[in-house]
Amino acid sequence: MIRIKFFLLLIFISHMAQSQQNTILIIADDVGTDYFGVYSNSVDTANTPNIRQFAENGILFRHSWANPVCSPTRAGIFTGRYSFRTGVGGVITSQQLPQLDTAEISIPELLKYHAPVSFATGCFGKWHLHNSSPQKYLYPNQMGYDAYSGNFNGAIPDFYNYVAITNGIADTITTYATTKTVTDAINWLDTLQSGKPFFMWLAFNAPHTPFHKPPDTLHTVPGLIGTVSHINNNPKLYFKAALEAVDSEIGRLILFLQQNNLADSTNIIFIGDNGNDKRVAQIADTSHCKQTLYDYGVHVPMIITGPAVVNPGRTSNSLVNTTDLFSTILELSGFANWSNFIPPAFLPNDTQTLLPEIQNIGGTLRDWIFSEQFSTTPAYYDGKTIRNHTHQLIRFDNGTEEFYDMMVDSLQQNNLLSGTLNTVDQSNYNFLCSELNNLLGTSGCSFTSLPDSASMQEEIHVYPNPFDGSITISTPSNAGNSSKVVISTVSGQKVFEKMNETGLSTIEIKSGLPSGIYFMEVITTTCTFKKKICKL
Repeated sequence: MIRIKFFLLLIFISHMAQSQQNTILIIADDVGTDYFGVYSNSVDTANTPNIRQFAENGILFRHSWANPVCSPTRAGIFTGRYSFRTGVGGVITSQQLPQLDTAEISIPELLKYHAPVSFATGCFGKWHLHNSSPQKYLYPNQMGYDAYSGNFNGAIPDFYNYVAITNGIADTITTYATTKTVTDAINWLDTLQSGKPFFMWLAFNAPHTPFHKPPDTLHTVPGLIGTVSHINNNPKLYFKAALEAVDSEIGRLILFLQQNNLADSTNIIFIGDNGNDKRVAQIADTSHCKQTLYDYGVHVPMIITGPAVVNPGRTSNSLVNTTDLFSTILELSGFANWSNFIPPAFLPNDTQTLLPEIQNIGGTLRDWIFSEQFSTTPAYYDGKTIRNHTHQLIRFDNGTEEFYDMMVDSLQQNNLLSGTLNTVDQSNYNFLCSELNNLLGTSGCSFTSLPDSASMQEEIHVYPNPFDGSITISTPSNAGNSSKVVISTVSGQKVFEKMNETGLSTIEIKSGLPSGIYFMEVITTTCTFKKKICKL
């Protein structure tokens, strides 16, 4: 009888191991959303058919935020905790900068030692949670990985000549780095016992600088000479080629999964770790790129695909922090009570699982998302930022704030705090400021320049809107006569101004005004109204 029970227990354990789903987290280095056609906001996309297939067979998240630079993003995913808790607030470039405490509880540690079924754990590619020094080369293994191979530093000096660490041993590598990362991953997967569930962290160096020309077999970008001068004069072409090379090598990994009957049991998460470098940015205002708290600096692609996704081919507008991948990966792995294994010293944890979205069971995940950066030597770009579905508040460490309506000003050229807030803007400012204070343990929401007649803001009507030659303005009867009309671009440039002492309701707009979105200020004898308008 005892032997029978023991035999049944072995069958049960074996069944649990076989039914466990694997997870691969793929991180592309320094890439925002606008080089991916699946995000449909790009003027110039790379050829990435495998990543496109992820979106078509999974969930594409439209509002996912990382940190402005790579080390804090990686630390946040690894631990599920914001930077002000881990202490990793900027790029780790030396021993003197704050680095991740090796006592922090990590995804691989939880899956390897505490999950109901022990997972194999592997990490390949860029580490960048500590500076590169021999006494730290075993940190990835000590923090939960069975196998690690890759570079410790933030950027490799040459994609064809760099130092990689393999389970604590340093060696010089001359294989193209993107190819080497996937080869190491495949070789490790090939050693796993059949049915052994695994978690793999696959962190590419590309398309981060240097923008070295990939092997011709990995990209479709024509005319790449590969000289320093040609790269410097055409960085976007080399960036696209490097991103295409990432996609090609992802395809090689997928083929291995398919050939080894692992594809149907493996969930794949694809993300970027921060926004684009200014040299390859596809926005006019390159002061809003990587290493800034503006949306373009922290908005990253995130796609989840695999057997866990219910009703694939969806797009999600949920607000997501990359810290949310911590609990998501654990729960995708069947580890529901992971929080019981987090010591009090490493609480609170900031992660919020994406499992309801993945399982398509509805519900709101977050009311806001958060990002930050800070330096040992204070810098002008240091600060915190928070956004909800419509607005973003940036609070710089120098005490200044900026506030944007993301629905009409996604490129963030019109700081609402430089003028008068309407009731909707003021309500969003108060909410975000309060939530940011609650998170950080600070106080004070100082912007209170809402006009006395703010209750009348929503009663203004402008028509037709969109307009062509003229526009009619209707204000509340107790607002007084319209005395001046000012029209500005979203960047704040004044393009039209008309005094209106007679209180005319219809204003002729100059015919040379280009088509596009503008802001109209209607100044009356008792109030100032602001309205978004569209010129045909």
